[in-house]
Amino acid sequence: MAAIAANRTELLQIADAVARDKSIDREVVIAAMAEAMQRAAKQHYGAENDIHVEIDPKTGETHVSRYLQVVELVDNDKIEISLKDAQARNPAAQVGDIIAETLPPVDFNRVNAQNAKQVIVQKVRDAERERQYDEYKDRIGEIVHGIVKRVEFGSVVVDLGRAEGVVRRDEMIPRETFRQGDRIRAYIYDVRRETRGPQIFLSRSHPQFMVRLFAQEVPEIYDGIIEIRAVARDPGSRAKIAVISKDSSIDPVGACVGMRGVRVQAVVQELQGERIDIIPWSTEPATFIVNALAPAEVTKVVLDEDTNRVEVVVPDEQLSLAIGRRGQNVRLASQLTGWQIDILTEAEESERRQKEFTERTTLFMDSLDVDETVAQLLASEGFASIEDVAYVPLDELSSVEGFDEDTAQELQTRALEFIEAKNKEFDDKRRELGVEDDVLEVPGVTAAIAVALGGNEVKTVEDLAGCATDDLVGYYETGKDKERVRVPGFLEGFNLTAEDANAIIMKARVKAGWIEEEPEVSEEDAAEDGAAESEGEEIA
Repeated sequence: MAAIAANRTELLQIADAVARDKSIDREVVIAAMAEAMQRAAKQHYGAENDIHVEIDPKTGETHVSRYLQVVELVDNDKIEISLKDAQARNPAAQVGDIIAETLPPVDFNRVNAQNAKQVIVQKVRDAERERQYDEYKDRIGEIVHGIVKRVEFGSVVVDLGRAEGVVRRDEMIPRETFRQGDRIRAYIYDVRRETRGPQIFLSRSHPQFMVRLFAQEVPEIYDGIIEIRAVARDPGSRAKIAVISKDSSIDPVGACVGMRGVRVQAVVQELQGERIDIIPWSTEPATFIVNALAPAEVTKVVLDEDTNRVEVVVPDEQLSLAIGRRGQNVRLASQLTGWQIDILTEAEESERRQKEFTERTTLFMDSLDVDETVAQLLASEGFASIEDVAYVPLDELSSVEGFDEDTAQELQTRALEFIEAKNKEFDDKRRELGVEDDVLEVPGVTAAIAVALGGNEVKTVEDLAGCATDDLVGYYETGKDKERVRVPGFLEGFNLTAEDANAIIMKARVKAGWIEEEPEVSEEDAAEDGAAESEGEEIA
């Protein structure tokens, strides 16, 4: 370190060697040396002095200066100089200027040299860490190759050449082991600044690791002709990927599989034998879900877009295949599609349909006071509630086989009478619960809904206005076993969509005076506004 002060050529050679060895800028090393010399100079001349050290990056020449501020009256001669003395040195000096007073170089003793070394080492280490962070923060999403440096508590520290990465135990493929010196491929999923330096987090279980492996093996994916739209993985066991081709002449599944399966096998080998199902992606949710459940065959799909659930019916002998070992197949299909999938056999679905038919038949028999034959006719024609019978057009009801106009009229009269009696019953119950009359004036709120709200302590317009949509229609949350658990809403069973519930809440807020009602825009006005906007864009 004494050579720093002794020889200009050696100084530059040291700077070049450190910069080359640590892969950092030469200017950073020279700046670190200058700071080390500045600290030594302050110790020599006194810490109260404003000492600056500059090293010429071309010649290695060192300049030590003390900065003095030009003032009218000197209070501290260590950092100030009078205007008179300053002008004696430089006639152009003015109050507020800075005068640099050259000082002789400082001889480095053993203590100064050691302190300087610590400063330079720390600065170089900080620069190296910053270089590593800047280099790898833009590489998130890439696959990197490295050599296992050591294994600590199940986590693997990887030497990436110019940095170190870590694969934590939960980011490893289960039952996979590495030893010091093994080569490893992993996916960079995060890079963070931490006190001990930048941390590069690697993963072999991340879904995108498999995506990047396919991009390396399948040129069409790398070129963007084939796109992987969705991925679901059970690391080390099974995975599903959904692919689509932008070129109709290229089969996306076949391209990913490769001739005799060579492409997919290369990925499988890297993932320790993980079984991969490659399925075609579709814009139609039902088709996509059927594809995702492969290799199981599906006979029927019923979508409920409001709750994002889908009911899938499979042949009895296909049930175990559709569900998979420990529910793996249906779980991965659900992750892949984003739909909550319920699997039923044809026998279970038939039994449920029969149960619904029986319940509707009983409902019509009890509510409309009709015999079983008439009730079964209504149920078989798709009538699901008394309201359906009461408010359907009369000619539609009379067109049911076996019904005439008089029969249809009588059925509607009985249905309306039943609804009126039921509403009176609900209204009495609503009053008993303490639900205010104003709540019924909120559009969308019926007497039955008012009773359900009252049972959940929603008794005023303000109470209803303060509700959230999930409070009314329910929601799903993740349980202890990471399974989605249904939390019922106040209006469970009323078949309200989230939009319906939100509309009721917004109307309640308007009635409570919390917000102003937005004026309704007619279709003609909307069309005129759209034409005006288009015309404005053309003019612009």
